[in-house]
Amino acid sequence: MLVERFGEAVKTRRRELGITQPHLAELAEISVNTLYKLEKGQGNPSLEVLAKLAEVLGMELIFQVKKKP
Repeated sequence: MLVERFGEAVKTRRRELGITQPHLAELAEISVNTLYKLEKGQGNPSLEVLAKLAEVLGMELIFQVKKKP
């Protein structure tokens, strides 16, 4: 679920900025296939990949760790 939400946010932001998938992949130094899968909510991207995309798109990653009830 987290990857799906992040992927949708990446796609939305990429489109807002008018950036194509190949161009974003180049800017973030990842493969187009990795970006495609992420935007579809598939795969298991590393924290490094998530951070690169967030930086290029002007987004911020925020992680919360909570104790289970």
